[in-house]
Amino acid sequence: MERQEIVDKVNGFLEEEFEIEPSLLKPEANFKKDLGIDSLDIVDIVVMVDSVFGVKIKSEDLGKLLTLGEFYDFIEQKIA
Repeated sequence: MERQEIVDKVNGFLEEEFEIEPSLLKPEANFKKDLGIDSLDIVDIVVMVDSVFGVKIKSEDLGKLLTLGEFYDFIEQKIA
């Protein structure tokens, strides 16, 4: 899977499920400060990653990722 496809799927999910403005979805965006993602939202994101990408991750691992770019990298490494 190409990186752009990962970015598109993640961004699409964040736009739909969390109603985040597309203009905020940049690699340097901080999950908490810029996107307003909290610990409860992380659970939904973990479920999304499993269903869309077939990657099982722990919410603790996801909680260590600070930016959207780090999240894209993490998924890309897991599915490679």
